[in-house]
Amino acid sequence: MKIVLPCLMLIFQCIITNAQKVVYSQPDREDARQTNFEIIGKVGGNILIYKTYNNNHFISVFDMEMKQKDRIKLDFLPDRIINADFISYPDFCYMFYQFQKKNIVYAMAARFDGNGKLLGKEILMDTTQISFLANNKLYSIVNSDDKQYIDLFKINSKNDDRFVVTTMLFDKNMVQKEKVPLYIDMPDRHDFLTEFLVDNDGGFAFLRATQESENDKVKNLFVYTKKAGSNVATSDAIELNKQWLDEVRLKADNYNKHYLISSFFSKTRRGNIDGLYTCIWDKATDSSMSVTSTIFNDDLRNEARGDNGTKTAFNDFSIRNIIVKKDGGFILAAESFFSTARGGANRYDYMYGSPFLQPMDYYSFGPLNYGYPWSRYNSLGQNIRYNAQNIAVFSYDNAGQVSWTNILTKSQFDDESEAYIGYSLLNSGDQLYFLFNQLEHRLQLLAAQSIDPNGKVTRNPTLKNLDQGYDFMARYGKQIGLRQIIFPCMYRNYLCFARVDF
Repeated sequence: MKIVLPCLMLIFQCIITNAQKVVYSQPDREDARQTNFEIIGKVGGNILIYKTYNNNHFISVFDMEMKQKDRIKLDFLPDRIINADFISYPDFCYMFYQFQKKNIVYAMAARFDGNGKLLGKEILMDTTQISFLANNKLYSIVNSDDKQYIDLFKINSKNDDRFVVTTMLFDKNMVQKEKVPLYIDMPDRHDFLTEFLVDNDGGFAFLRATQESENDKVKNLFVYTKKAGSNVATSDAIELNKQWLDEVRLKADNYNKHYLISSFFSKTRRGNIDGLYTCIWDKATDSSMSVTSTIFNDDLRNEARGDNGTKTAFNDFSIRNIIVKKDGGFILAAESFFSTARGGANRYDYMYGSPFLQPMDYYSFGPLNYGYPWSRYNSLGQNIRYNAQNIAVFSYDNAGQVSWTNILTKSQFDDESEAYIGYSLLNSGDQLYFLFNQLEHRLQLLAAQSIDPNGKVTRNPTLKNLDQGYDFMARYGKQIGLRQIIFPCMYRNYLCFARVDF
């Protein structure tokens, strides 16, 4: 036993140590501190990352050991582009961008291989004539979960009473399947459109919400659905049971041909958050299968409240993730995220919430690009403290009833940027890993808490092999494999990236 016990302990320690691996890229000294970036993904066995600074655009190509193989300048792009979005596939990826030339806005696509090389010529997707200089993108891109369909859409809001949503459906080879204008009546002054998606059948769906005033809760909600091949969208009112909704989320359940509509709700217009509202919408019948409102009890509130009181425990929570299950149920994760300034707390003064929260007041609008850590919205030069606290996880069955809930505890803040707070989610199939920075011995170290399908939480210690001096931008991680995720990092004011394996 004197020999066996130490051996077992050594083996166990090795298993724990090798449970995860962290590999860093070398800091690229050609990158300025405020280089904007997007992790494209794993393409052709390489990891591609888009970078832009001062109208210079590059794709950095890394091997799986995070060694940079190439840095390719995208010199085919015009001097100024309005935005860039990416969709990756195993062997290629698309870059979607738009630019303005005189009074025409062009929506374009470019295809790259795993070495970051342009494949063929750029693809013209659509054009729009406008009479002003566009600073925000006019077009938005959504893709189906299986990436077989890509939808480009724009919204003409010139007429306050009737918006025109033009949807253009493409397949994965950028063959256009249809272009359909949808005429959406906007009878209320504070109506706005939100949460657009395309499902695996090529169906297009979105929501119209009504508020009493700007930044108010939602009092009425309508779902619009358009099947592939149809030139009209059907509209149906969603039963809210006289409740007031917060940010509303829409998710496609492609396994069961449903749409999931979720939101926190209050019983009164100015009241505290009372619970979670969910609606399961059936695509085949264009009707709701279930509408449920889950009231939070005091035990859950006390566990989730963080710095808030019991009654206001969920007032700062926003829905971050909806994970669909094959049996028709789903898991919902929400995080407490807010900012504080000299003028007081402001839940909406950050770029981590719904990108469609408010409509724009010009010709057309799309979701704000919230992928860049250095962006600022609504701060107006104030001293802002960004706060990210507990994560609430809810599991629903296929009838829309909550089967279990759990709270993952954390407390984060930053006075300079939102980049280092919040979390990333890694779905390994048998576990959901919530990855976030945790303060230990005056150092911010990446920690992982996992939750299994039965709601059991495992609070793991901070990750091993974390080199000192690397600050993880935890909320900007992107999963690239079953148990692999890429994080951006800062090292001595230089941008670099880390691959974490579980």
